[in-house]
Amino acid sequence: MKRSRSREIALAAIACAVAAVALTLGSYVDFLLAAGYMIAVFAFMIPLTKRMVRGYLLAYAGAVVLSFLFTGFAVGLMQLLPFAAFFGLHPLVNWLQREYTKKKPLHLLWFCLKAVWFDLSLWLAWVVLGEFLGLSEMTWHDFVAQHFYLILFVGGTLFFAVYDYMIFLCQRAADGVMRRIGQ
Repeated sequence: MKRSRSREIALAAIACAVAAVALTLGSYVDFLLAAGYMIAVFAFMIPLTKRMVRGYLLAYAGAVVLSFLFTGFAVGLMQLLPFAAFFGLHPLVNWLQREYTKKKPLHLLWFCLKAVWFDLSLWLAWVVLGEFLGLSEMTWHDFVAQHFYLILFVGGTLFFAVYDYMIFLCQRAADGVMRRIGQ
């Protein structure tokens, strides 16, 4: 039992370190922000390959706190809000869906709930970042200004459908790599 806990802590520490470095680097170098998010998401998949949910939660909390401390309040809050609200928790929700849902209609329900969660996270990021960066005062094209929420929620849901499928494939690949590596 002790060996299993020490392995869980070690995997969580590795995932936390990789994710914190990726998120911090992404916060400082603007064009690396999306790559930092993805590397952090991939790092969080490692404890889940071994069914270590506590390790995942420790890695997530540690990475968010460390990257927030490394980037400071103003930059860190704005850069890490979408990650903390959605992207960091999404692998866990996908893992729970894959482990505990066997019937197809329930998978559709999971997808709908996750899509609403993603769209609300986009809206939250827009509200927080829009006011902070002054995006709400910008003059938008009339069509975009009139149909902003439609574009946000329909476009966000379409993007999420592709993203969710790809993350499932990445988790499957991570499971395969960890199986080949062994324990």
